[in-house]
Amino acid sequence: MEQVNISELRANLLDYLKKAQQGQPFIVTSNGQTLATICALDALKKYSRKNLKEVGENAIANDIIDPLDKPWENRQ
Repeated sequence: MEQVNISELRANLLDYLKKAQQGQPFIVTSNGQTLATICALDALKKYSRKNLKEVGENAIANDIIDPLDKPWENRQ
């Protein structure tokens, strides 16, 4: 995935937004730190659905709804 510094993004914002709209995601950085990932909404939806599907395939009942203040048990 392409990386772009925040100052480069500011100088060429319209160009980068057009690239994102066409499906090319990129990471925005500042001083070597990642600030954001910019991508088209359709690409984000596909990425999110893929990740949720992977979580669903490996999830165990009550995995997600267990209280956070109690230690988790290995239920496998």
